[in-house]
Amino acid sequence: MMLRGLWKLTWIEIKIFLREPLGAFGTIGFPVLVFLVLGRVANRRLGPSSLAGSSFVRVDLPVLAAILIAISAVLSLVTIISIYREGGILKRLRATPLRPQTILTAHVIVKLILTAATLALMVLAGKRYYPVGVHVSVFSFTIALLISTWSILSIGFLIASIVPTARFAQPIGAIILYPMIAVSGLFVPIQSLPPVLHAVARVLPLTYAVPLLQGIWSGDAWSTHLGDVAALVVVFVVCTALSAKIFRWE
Repeated sequence: MMLRGLWKLTWIEIKIFLREPLGAFGTIGFPVLVFLVLGRVANRRLGPSSLAGSSFVRVDLPVLAAILIAISAVLSLVTIISIYREGGILKRLRATPLRPQTILTAHVIVKLILTAATLALMVLAGKRYYPVGVHVSVFSFTIALLISTWSILSIGFLIASIVPTARFAQPIGAIILYPMIAVSGLFVPIQSLPPVLHAVARVLPLTYAVPLLQGIWSGDAWSTHLGDVAALVVVFVVCTALSAKIFRWE
C-alpha cells in the first residue's frame, strides 16, 4: 500500500513539474545548454588538436555541467516545498493516509529521476554536437552523480525547512548553493584557498562531490573514492537529522 502510494505521488509530481516549462528548462535544459555552449567556445579557442588534451574540456566541463544538474534539482525542490507549504498543500497531504516520509521520499525520487534524465541528455547532446574524446562509464558516473545529488538534496530540505515563503526560496537557495562551486576545488585547488575558506570547503558536499565525479569520469575505481562517498553520506545524515527536527509542514 505504501509503495503504491509512493509511486502514484511520484508520478503526479513528475506531471506537475513538466507542466511548468520554465522550471523544466531550468532543471533539465540549462545544464545541457551550459555544457554545449562552453564546449563550443573551448572548441573554437583551443582548436581540434588541443581540444582532446584539455583537462578542462575532458573532465572539468562535464563535471561542472553535472554539478549544475544537481544544484538545479535542489533549487527546484526548495521552491516546490516552499510553494506547497505556503499554499497549504503540505498540510493537506499530511492529513492523507500517506506518511510524511513517503511524501518527502516522492519528491527526492522525482529529483533523482530528473537528474539521471538530464545527464543522459547531456551525454547524448555531447556525442552529437561536441565529442569530448573520452570513454566514460556512463552508468558509474550516473551513480556518482545520484549520490552527490542525494547528499546535496539534504541541504535543500534543510533550506526548505527554514525558508519562510516561496518568493524567497529560490534566491536564498541560489545564494547558499552556487557559491559552493567556487570553493569546491573545481576551478581553484582547495589547498590554495585562504584558511577560512579552506575550513568552510571541508564541510561542504561539493568539496567531495567534485573529486568523486572527476575520478569516476576519468575512469578511477570506486575504491579510491570511498572517503568522498563516506563524506557525502555524513552530510546527508546530518542535514536530514537537522531538517527532521525543524521542518515545518504549515
